[in-house]
Amino acid sequence: MDVKSPYDFADHKGQPETLPFATQHVSAPERKSRAFTRQFVKCAVVLAAFWGIKTLVQGGGNPHPNVHGNPWAIPGVSVPASHKHGHHKPPLKGEEAEKLFLTVPSAERALAVSREYATHPHLAGSVDDFADAKVILELFQTEFGIPPPSEEPIYSAGTRESRHATLDIAHYKKPKAWIDVYYPVMNTPLDRSLQILDSNGESVWDADLVEDGDEGDPEAAKYKDSVPTFHGLSRGGDVEGQLVYANYGTKEDYDELVAKGVNLTGKIVLTRYGANFRGLKIKGGEELGAVGVLIYSDPRDDGVVTAENGYDAYPAGPARNPTAVQRGSVQYISVYSGDPSTPGYPAYENSTRTDGSNIPKIPSLPISWANARRLLEELGGVDKGRKLTGTVSSTTVKLVNHVDTKVTPIWNTMAVIPGHISSEVVLVGCHRDAWVMGAVDPVSGTVSLHEIIKGFGELLRNGWSPLRTIVFASWDAEEYGLIGSTEWGEDFPEWLSEHVVSYLNLDVSVAGSQWHAGGSPSLAHLIKKTAIDVEHPTDAGRTLWDASTDEGPFKGNADEEFMRAYEARKMEKAKYETGIEPLGSGSDFTVFLQRIGIASFDQGFGFTPSDAVYHYHSIYDSQRYQEVYADPGFYRHIAVAKHLGLMTLRLADAIVLPLNTTQYAYELDSYLDVVEQQASDGSLDAPNFTRLRSSMQRLQEASVALDIEKAEAEEEFKKLLDEIRKKPGFLRRIIRWVKKVIHRHRPHPPHHHDDFADEEIENLRYAHKLLAAYGPRKDRVGHFHRPCHDRPLGLGREHFHSPEAPRPPTAPHMPTLPHPPDYPHPPHPPRDMPPPLGHGRPHLPGLPIHKFIEAAKRIQRVNKKLSSFERGFISEEGIKDREWYRHLGVAPGKWLGYGATTLPALAEAITIDKNVTLSEYEVSRLVGLIDALALELQA
Repeated sequence: MDVKSPYDFADHKGQPETLPFATQHVSAPERKSRAFTRQFVKCAVVLAAFWGIKTLVQGGGNPHPNVHGNPWAIPGVSVPASHKHGHHKPPLKGEEAEKLFLTVPSAERALAVSREYATHPHLAGSVDDFADAKVILELFQTEFGIPPPSEEPIYSAGTRESRHATLDIAHYKKPKAWIDVYYPVMNTPLDRSLQILDSNGESVWDADLVEDGDEGDPEAAKYKDSVPTFHGLSRGGDVEGQLVYANYGTKEDYDELVAKGVNLTGKIVLTRYGANFRGLKIKGGEELGAVGVLIYSDPRDDGVVTAENGYDAYPAGPARNPTAVQRGSVQYISVYSGDPSTPGYPAYENSTRTDGSNIPKIPSLPISWANARRLLEELGGVDKGRKLTGTVSSTTVKLVNHVDTKVTPIWNTMAVIPGHISSEVVLVGCHRDAWVMGAVDPVSGTVSLHEIIKGFGELLRNGWSPLRTIVFASWDAEEYGLIGSTEWGEDFPEWLSEHVVSYLNLDVSVAGSQWHAGGSPSLAHLIKKTAIDVEHPTDAGRTLWDASTDEGPFKGNADEEFMRAYEARKMEKAKYETGIEPLGSGSDFTVFLQRIGIASFDQGFGFTPSDAVYHYHSIYDSQRYQEVYADPGFYRHIAVAKHLGLMTLRLADAIVLPLNTTQYAYELDSYLDVVEQQASDGSLDAPNFTRLRSSMQRLQEASVALDIEKAEAEEEFKKLLDEIRKKPGFLRRIIRWVKKVIHRHRPHPPHHHDDFADEEIENLRYAHKLLAAYGPRKDRVGHFHRPCHDRPLGLGREHFHSPEAPRPPTAPHMPTLPHPPDYPHPPHPPRDMPPPLGHGRPHLPGLPIHKFIEAAKRIQRVNKKLSSFERGFISEEGIKDREWYRHLGVAPGKWLGYGATTLPALAEAITIDKNVTLSEYEVSRLVGLIDALALELQA
């Protein structure tokens, strides 16, 4: 197999005719023995309970303990951080932790970090990209107190080391960081050309296909040729045809051309960026017979900051540099994201591969406004040529796009801060790769993430330990089609579905003046409340939430069509009472939200019509642009860091998860309102929505009942916690009781089942972890020996079929472990033993321990319902024609890519397929999912 090394563009010759797909098939290991797991859970969980109590009385352990020298190191139990000089203080939680975190993010440091990351190219799969992955790894190690291992923790995806790293997260006792290496198919440019030919086939004009690299921007000048202008995952080819203009290349634009009688067969289509994802512009032309597509950036989409309004071109001024070119992936992102050759399963080095069905079959090129102007002259001039008239050029255009397509390594850098409740995980991610320097996309996000990491490092050093585990990710190859995040999501879907309570995404932190946020409706109130709690980056007395209405500083007249579209987007946002829009696609939340069903969030400062032009995916997405126009002083970077950091803390440390299912349930009504309007506007007979409305109402009622339950559960827990705190010497009495429970509750013989005992142990574990996080820390206890095995509960290396070649999953499952040895039946307990678990409630005279365990059980049940709510919209059948997408509540629009379509399968059955039978079927599917979700909330 031809695995591509970090590439060098020099001296490439020729073009591969086929993709270098491997032929090996990767099989899935078998699932763990449940009986074996149960025995070890019983033992380790009770030990975990004792450990948690010990941490209460000793004020925690070392935040980064030396496990080998620590007799208290119990597999699967995280170790809360200690306080300096041995002083025993209450755990750092809530407002105290938030206040400390908010003191850390620094605009001065953010500027310095940006200058480090954004002054060199770091295309996915390149040498610089790999170097940056290791820089992020070192940052995690330094801030989280992780001793660098003797060998670099860089693991090829699918190996037992890589799989251990993620699947054992719930058993970590101290922070850990590593790099996972995936192997997707990607491409880089070879030969490219664009010509206008005369009737004899001779060239009368050759496009330069380059950006000028003006010396006014030092990095742009230095690296102008480092990454040639091309489309990621574009098809190689050499085609000729007459030119046709298709405006934005949306489905509506193509439909209008067809209605005008334009035959696109054999034509080369010229479109402008905007309105939909670039790959779908090519897909639309391809389906109508076009042989190639050209995409350019039009100044009409630059708002008021144009040369016509007297503004100088960048870098002399804020207007568009006419030679700027937008690179970018042309993957059909609304079909599926990730590696084209491994849809639905991870891109391991030896994965079985297919010819991707989400990439174009015709060639394309991105071009500058300067080059587009010349082509428009062939259509009657710049003004006339940019009208959707269906004019066909009399001359022929020749398009050549030769690309080097190979399997290429990419690197996801990961880190974990273990929490007390290690089975509940908050996931935070930002991609690292860029098309060139990417000071905006994605370095601004990486800089904000850097400040968050610095803040969490400071929290750890001051005795903080999160209630829930936090996982940080620096994704790779997002620019090629969300590849790094998607491959990890496809690698561990079951683990993610079971453990991750929310995914918080960063991409572009700062590209303009206006703050925006999108996310799952269950997160909307938390997003807004947190934004209100963060100060405005530049205006005293205002908040970050107020920045959602900010505009840029420049004045002038803008293109009427562009402004109508801008105002329409504002009106669309205003439809959501929370001000938080649903997520479509275009960034790394996609696999987590729309395939696995994890509540997700994204944010950043975006471009407005009165901002300096942002040169997206160009050499002019540079450090100078960021410092001069996007965020002078880097205050917006810091506002985003504070907001996302607080979001993470509030999700990680809340007793009851701050997820609002009732907001979600009621927002479904507005989703259905849109579908009903679409049905009434069309010629299709509308399906009967009555039973769907009824299902939504039942879900709303169930969710309101859950709101009452979660409020009562939290109130009860806090009341009991206060009661326990008032009991003198309670800890020593609890410890004596725990010792008796451990002695009594020995592992059962093989095949003996005691589900009630298992449930009690689970309750005890959850209670201990809540105590460990929120209880006082006073007395001390002595040494206690562990009475049973101390093997971790993660995947043991000895359990893979072959130590040389582990066989991880196409759709991953836990491997089968051997049954436990034949334990003898336990002897009868002494008279002073507490009743065995499963045969009576644990009780200590004078202490409400059994009530506390019941309260913890109640909270655990509530949190499980809250975290699994989003997954209630997941259908294994997926959405018609793009089954990779499984969320029936929201998905990227089939012909939008970036933008969200709510109730997508139903909406598209009506608006695209125009099929009554299909729309009735989609109503039935939604009714089934929503009714099942209501029953789950009521259980």
